[in-house]
Amino acid sequence: MLLPTFVAAAGMIVCACSSTPLSPYTADATPLASLPGVEDQRGRFREIFCTILEERGSTLPDSRTCEDALTRYGIEPDGTGQNVELGQSDRRLVAAVVPGLGWDCFANWVDVKETSATHVRQFGYDMVALKVEGLSSSGANARQIRDAIMAMEPENTEPYLVLIGYSKGAPDILEAVVSYPEIRQRIAAVVGIAGAIGGSPFAEHVKQSQVKLLRHFPGAECSAGDGGAVESLLPTTRKAWLAENPLPDNIPYYSLVTCPEPERISSFLKRSYKKVGRVDVRNDGMVVFLDQFIPGSRFLGCVNADHWAVAVPVARSHPHLAPLFFDENDYPREVLVEALLRFVEEDLASSAR
Repeated sequence: MLLPTFVAAAGMIVCACSSTPLSPYTADATPLASLPGVEDQRGRFREIFCTILEERGSTLPDSRTCEDALTRYGIEPDGTGQNVELGQSDRRLVAAVVPGLGWDCFANWVDVKETSATHVRQFGYDMVALKVEGLSSSGANARQIRDAIMAMEPENTEPYLVLIGYSKGAPDILEAVVSYPEIRQRIAAVVGIAGAIGGSPFAEHVKQSQVKLLRHFPGAECSAGDGGAVESLLPTTRKAWLAENPLPDNIPYYSLVTCPEPERISSFLKRSYKKVGRVDVRNDGMVVFLDQFIPGSRFLGCVNADHWAVAVPVARSHPHLAPLFFDENDYPREVLVEALLRFVEEDLASSAR
C-alpha cells in the first residue's frame, strides 16, 4: 500500500503546469544581470567543493566527479587559487536547517540517518534541524523558527547560527529574520538551498486540501497547521512579500541553486519538470532557476541535482524504489554541506578583515 499512497499524494503536489510552449534546455547563459545585488562566487565555492570531494569523496556515499556535481551555467568566474582549509573549524558554526513543505509528514518514511550532521561534526561544526509545521504558512513557521532560536543556549559571543532553508524553508527563514529582530544577533548567515524565494509555479495549480493528504502518508506525524503552506508558495505572494519587506542588511545571505541537466531528473519528477519547464525550462522539477536567489546574496553554485536529490535521500533509505522512481536521487550531500559551511566561515572571516 505504500507505493500507491505515495504516488497519489505526492503526485498531486508535483504536477504544476502552464500552457506556454516548452523551450529547449540551455546552460549557455546565466541572466544574473536581472538579479541586482547578487554576487557570483561560484569560482571559489567550486574550489572548496572539489577539494573536499577529492579528499573525502571515496569514503562518502554517492560520490561523483566534481564536473558532474556542479553545473556550469553561463560564464562561471575563475577560482581564487587560494588554499582550501580542511582542518578543524575556528568559528564552530552551527547549521540550523529548516525543511520544506510537508517534511514532517514523510520524514519518518524517508528516515534520514543524519549522515551530513555526523560528517561535519568531525571538523568542529554542528548541524541541527529546526522543527516547523510542514503544512503551515511561512508566517506561522517564522514564529516557530524564532522560538526555536531563542530557546537555544548561545554557543559563543559571536553569531554562530547558519540558517539553511531548503525549498519552502528558505522563505520561512526570511520571514523570521524580518519579523523578529531579536534573533539576528545569533545569526551568522542565511543560506537558501533550492529555495522557493520567488515562489513555485506548482502552487498555482494545487489546493491546500490536496496537500493535506500528506497527513495520511504512512508514518506521518504532521498536523494541519494553519493551512497556509500553498498560499505562502504562490509566486504572487512571495514576490509581493519581497517587495514590501527589505531584508536586514547586517546578515550575509547565500544562494545555492539547483540547476540539473535534464538527464539528472529522477523519473518521479520528470512530469513536473516538463510542466514547470513551460514557465522556465531552467528548473529542478519544482522551482525555477531565477526564483531561487535571495536578494543581495552571494551565488555559490549550480547543483546538478533535482529538487529532491539535493536534500532528500530517498534512494538511500528505499533502494528498492530507486530504479523505478528515484533513479537520479544520488548526490554527495555530505560534501555539499561541509563545502557550504567552510565557504561561509571563510567569507565571514574575510568580511571581518
